[in-house]
Amino acid sequence: MASSSRTQVISLYRMLIRECKKFPSYNYRTYALRRVKDGFRENRNVDNPKMLDHLLSQARENLAVIKRQVSIGHLYSAQKTVVEQ
Repeated sequence: MASSSRTQVISLYRMLIRECKKFPSYNYRTYALRRVKDGFRENRNVDNPKMLDHLLSQARENLAVIKRQVSIGHLYSAQKTVVEQ
């Protein structure tokens, strides 16, 4: 993997993690964090440039979805779970 694509991947990973931590609900937050970490771990050894571009674009789309869901989650407050209290 080229250094520029490596920095792109790391930057995207950090943005996804940062955005997932903004979920107001504990269950959504832990699920989203787990999915992001597992997805990146699963595709750690991808060397094909076309596949890498596809995965990066898919991750960017997922980032947009997470941002939307976080903003929606802040609009509707829910009762906190026992873990959060």
